[in-house]
Amino acid sequence: MDSPNVKDLIISSGFKFNKALGQNFVTDKNLLNAIVDDAHVTYDDTVVEIGTGAGTLTRAIAEKAKQVISFEVDKNLAPVLDLSLKGLENVTVVFKDVLKMQKEEFEKIVSTPFKVVANLPYYVTTPMIMHFLESDLPVISVTVMVQKEVADRLVAKEGTKDYAAITLGVKMRGKACVTRTVSRQMFYPQPNVDSAVVNITIDKNKLPDTDLKKLSSLVKCAFSMRRKMLTNNLMSGYSISREAALDILKRADISPTVRGEALSLDDFVRILKVMEG
Repeated sequence: MDSPNVKDLIISSGFKFNKALGQNFVTDKNLLNAIVDDAHVTYDDTVVEIGTGAGTLTRAIAEKAKQVISFEVDKNLAPVLDLSLKGLENVTVVFKDVLKMQKEEFEKIVSTPFKVVANLPYYVTTPMIMHFLESDLPVISVTVMVQKEVADRLVAKEGTKDYAAITLGVKMRGKACVTRTVSRQMFYPQPNVDSAVVNITIDKNKLPDTDLKKLSSLVKCAFSMRRKMLTNNLMSGYSISREAALDILKRADISPTVRGEALSLDDFVRILKVMEG
């Protein structure tokens, strides 16, 4: 069965968009299939979709995956999904907010290794991505369609304006790449900005000898006051003297005048090793 026309489904079901949830649905079949391809979904995969929406991406995933477990916060979409997902036996829609679920509750629903695929609204992008990257759930990869400016931050290089704490949060747990940009005209209703698809291949053993929680805290400290030198941020974030902060940087072979935005992941790891003594 082909994916039904989204606009027709929404009109016939009487669904009203919730602006607070940032609802913008993908309508182009070719784009939907391309997102699934970008996620490297195979017939052996369990896919967790975040944000079922009108079910268009859900259906495209279901055509390639073994099973799809899709989480949606807006129960008002149920009548739309009854129509758009009709006939699909490998799809389960769960009307719950993943970010508010306990690990045990999630594992009762998703019991095998999985890939995440999602078309995320701006307000939930960072917490959702980091939720899966920081968890000890058996997640293989995360493929998300996000605002273009967010995608730029996820894959930014050090020393650029887009380089941020989220960039390093992803780097320390995997590898991210932008697979395609998506015009705002591909959504219904049309948003005000363009989007991009980002694929993150997860490797939670990328830094086996590093405490990732401590490393994350160091990174957040470094970017807490972006335009200040790292020396000042270390003093403020760790309640240490200027002399102590300068000594840490000297022993890590880091310039005393450097800002956090200029440092690579390896630089931060080296600083942390010095701080741990």
